[in-house]
Amino acid sequence: MTTDGLFDIAEPDDAFGGPAEPQVREGAPLAVRMRPRSLDEVVGQRHLLGPGAPLRRLLEGGAPASVLLYGPPGTGKTTLARLMARSGGGSRHFVALSALSAGVKELRAVIEDARRRLDRDGRSTVLFIDEVHRFSKTQQDALLGAVEDRLVLLVAATTENPSFSVVSPLLSRSLILQLRSLEPDELRALLRRAVVDGRGLGGSVELADDGEDALVRLAAGDARRALTALEAAADGVRSAGGHSIGLADVERAVTEVAVRYDRAGDQHYDVISAFIKSIRGSDPDAALHYLARMIVAGEDPRFIARRLMIHASEDIGLADPTALQAATAAAQVVQLVGMPEARIALAQATLHLATAPKSNAVITAIDAAMAEVRAGAVGSVPPHLRDGHYSGAEKLGNAVGYRYPHDDADGVLAQQYPPDDLVGRDYYVPTTRGSERVLAERLPRLRRAVRGDARG
Repeated sequence: MTTDGLFDIAEPDDAFGGPAEPQVREGAPLAVRMRPRSLDEVVGQRHLLGPGAPLRRLLEGGAPASVLLYGPPGTGKTTLARLMARSGGGSRHFVALSALSAGVKELRAVIEDARRRLDRDGRSTVLFIDEVHRFSKTQQDALLGAVEDRLVLLVAATTENPSFSVVSPLLSRSLILQLRSLEPDELRALLRRAVVDGRGLGGSVELADDGEDALVRLAAGDARRALTALEAAADGVRSAGGHSIGLADVERAVTEVAVRYDRAGDQHYDVISAFIKSIRGSDPDAALHYLARMIVAGEDPRFIARRLMIHASEDIGLADPTALQAATAAAQVVQLVGMPEARIALAQATLHLATAPKSNAVITAIDAAMAEVRAGAVGSVPPHLRDGHYSGAEKLGNAVGYRYPHDDADGVLAQQYPPDDLVGRDYYVPTTRGSERVLAERLPRLRRAVRGDARG
């Protein structure tokens, strides 16, 4: 049978009695041709493939177990599934399905084939399901019996947290392994191998340092993306009669400007710092520039969204109470919609925050309060504010004398709230900018009313 994905599944057995290598069709993408054939060729995932690690034990023929591989695109989920099929003496049959196209009918057919194969010649079946999070609950439930009875060894791949997208019974029957984006050095090793390997470019081109840097940067931890960009750049160079792939060749091939930006280096921190300071300084155009640099360079949009939410409270606060709502909404769009569409919501939130009135009164207030607490200002809670919802509380004086503010016509009445040593202490000092102008006028009156102090 064949997958509808990147490779064909070969039925004949190889010389070692196991499933043959996938038959790579002529002209297959470089990422397919360079798919690792053995554990030694796998790049990355050292936390799962180190000595004694659970995935290495599985791949080296340990006790079979169904596995949920959870991680970003291009981290080797399909490769590891194929290698698992070749482990255990190489006698396992491999079947690949995509959750985008397979339904319950296809699942039941695969399970029935696996049952017959096991009864006929004792061969177990590795069932690889890509994007398993797209399966409905009914489709996932259809797998349970076969997984429980080990009619199939399930290897399911997902880019989403399986705790939220996979049914609990299937989770409990599977080993959950989280894959990580490839590190820059790992991507470099992958690219260099593809340039010289006979399955890859076979030395027909060479990769200049700046071209390699650009490919690593644009790949953003995705091995498939790195190899796809390399192949496109190599085709462009060879068609022009050249031999060396440089920065300009990569730029032309991927139609993206290679941004000087390293997600793990100084540029990462410099650009995000400039982004936040531009918003704080109310320069929406500069803020959009730095946002664009991060997006084009492949920065994690969740990181950008987190910084916007922090900034909304730290530098705007109650001067514009809707700023935090805007930043939080953008973060939800990033989570629910994803890129590239989420760039619009990130831009909207950036413009909202950059043009909003600014105030750091919120962070100043909480930091001042926390500083006093750390310094020992933790007096006893006044008795009338203590919990009175238990037998004997009244005898201890708890909740006795508490005055209910809603009984007052204005909803505010004189009553002590802080511990004795902190009466009259002011932490929050609103500015006169934006919505805080109203608070700056109202807060002194509130304090006078609550404290019963004509002086405020």
